[in-house]
Amino acid sequence: QVQLVESGGGLVQAGDSLRLSCAASGHTFSSHAMGWFRQAPGKEREFVAVITWNGGFNGGFTKYADSVKERFTISRDNGKNMVYLQMNSLKPEDTAVYYCAASRGNYLATHPSDFGSWGQGTVVTVSS
Repeated sequence: QVQLVESGGGLVQAGDSLRLSCAASGHTFSSHAMGWFRQAPGKEREFVAVITWNGGFNGGFTKYADSVKERFTISRDNGKNMVYLQMNSLKPEDTAVYYCAASRGNYLATHPSDFGSWGQGTVVTVSS
């Protein structure tokens, strides 16, 4: 089991940038893909990005939702047990609670059921 704590959310204007951080504890971090999801008010939780474990090296294969491609970047620092989501050119439609999640395996998972551990979420609000 992995314990996850997100931080870095806040209120920004359209076009601004934010970096979300996710601190992970637990032995499964080192061998599992990590992802970010988001949930806007009245909507279902949706996939944002995922990064695989790369055998001890930082980096890994990544996959993004079409809505955030070219604007968001997921990364991981395995030495610090951290996962990041760099969000650039933010839009009002990016407003949501953002969740960090640990996958059940090491693959480019995109469905919430593929992830077994979740953080409590951090709120991102983008004003127009």
